[in-house]
Amino acid sequence: MPDSAQKPVLGILGGLGPAASCYLYQMLIDHTPAQRDQDHIDLLLCSRASTPDRTAFITGESQADPLPFMLRDAQRLADGGATVLAIPCNTAHYFYERIAAAVPVPVLNMPALVAAEARARGCQKLGILATDGTLLGKAYQLVCQEQGLAWAKPAPAQQAAVMRIIYDQIKQGRRADIAAFNAAVDDLKAQGCTHAVLGCTELSLVKRDEHLPDDFFLDSTEVLCRAALRACGVEPVGF
Repeated sequence: MPDSAQKPVLGILGGLGPAASCYLYQMLIDHTPAQRDQDHIDLLLCSRASTPDRTAFITGESQADPLPFMLRDAQRLADGGATVLAIPCNTAHYFYERIAAAVPVPVLNMPALVAAEARARGCQKLGILATDGTLLGKAYQLVCQEQGLAWAKPAPAQQAAVMRIIYDQIKQGRRADIAAFNAAVDDLKAQGCTHAVLGCTELSLVKRDEHLPDDFFLDSTEVLCRAALRACGVEPVGF
């Protein structure tokens, strides 16, 4: 391994929410081929849970703008030595261009990475399981268009159930209503989706807890984890 002074440093712009950031950190550890502490990547984790809600701002339900908080923390991570940034929050990628333009280090684009992987898997139509803010901000729709992928979102009733799973269950430390989750998935399959992205990092916890299959679901946290490790010179194992 290179000297610690020469190693890349991952900066995690987290707290959006805290459980998702913690899960990414654990995933990075679990999928690093390490024999000793020094084989793991160096990282800085900023978990500002007080950052205003991204979906509430994007949908106009709140005037509290999360961007100044994220910009300040992204710069602090770069100032602290981070050489690449990761944002384990899909909805926050509504602000991706402004964050990436404001810091002197690369920022991984989670939706773009997911869309590229979906295409590589032979996806014909991608279902988007995400917050209302992610859907309204078109983070996945735009990258699907760039990759030449068709896409679909759940019908309104099923989308409302996805939001309840994210905000009323996972963010409150509760298990997801898997029947409601499966109803949203069935709706996407009925629309012809060959794959679906777990396009909210809280939904990655549903995959973990309910052992969702890899052949249909693309876990945005897993995709980000692999990209972050590779950006730090480590080839991930165990996926």
